[in-house]
Amino acid sequence: MAGVLRAERLWVEAFTGLWVEQFGRLLKVVQERGGDGCGWGRPWRLPLAERVLLVAACYRTNLIMRQLAPLFGVWPATVCRVIQRLGPLLALEPVRVPRDAVERLWIVDGILIPVRDRTVGMSSRNCRFSVNVQVIVDADTRLVVAAARPVPGTTADAKAWRDSGLAVQCQNVTVLGDGAYLNTGLIVPHRKRPGRSLLKGEEEDNAAHRKVRARVEHVIGRMKNYKILRDCRQHGDGLHHAVQAIARMHNLALAA
Repeated sequence: MAGVLRAERLWVEAFTGLWVEQFGRLLKVVQERGGDGCGWGRPWRLPLAERVLLVAACYRTNLIMRQLAPLFGVWPATVCRVIQRLGPLLALEPVRVPRDAVERLWIVDGILIPVRDRTVGMSSRNCRFSVNVQVIVDADTRLVVAAARPVPGTTADAKAWRDSGLAVQCQNVTVLGDGAYLNTGLIVPHRKRPGRSLLKGEEEDNAAHRKVRARVEHVIGRMKNYKILRDCRQHGDGLHHAVQAIARMHNLALAA
């Protein structure tokens, strides 16, 4: 099976969600960040391309390490070492506010991700131990601009946004949020008041708001094609590294 993974483009595309050319750009980023080095200990048994493929396959399929190991002809302990070493190197680059930021429109929303690590997750409204991850998306390009560190799933979106530090990166940019982001400085829908219905202009504003904000829901749906975001077994910073890597791979897939 390891030979098939080396030879067939189909396996690269199936396990990563990227075309081979896009995967090559991801590989180049990892190389530039020092992924070729072995750190300490024995040299890697797998070449860098297969190690990056292994990490992407882990995020895409959410297979356990005992299942991934035979696919690549290595031991489960090696799979663990590869994911811990290369996972952070796939991370999304820090946000860069463009010069025409005033004319740009970004959208923020929170993702509830079920986790097994009870030190970072809490039982939330989906009746599972989850974390809340704030994600910012460019409304025009649908590229992920930034993703915050996970917080417990019981954290309200407004508090998660304030604590994430993402607001500093969004200065001078118009950012849309849903009704959960009241009093955060974001553009949110008009609210109905007791005894007063929305005016016609307010209803039209809300309809336009929903139409634009739906784009972040589409992006989150695409990101959840990487099944680790449906049931994460990673502990510690593993989920944070996974979200950052998935955001980069999502952007690579769209930018082609």
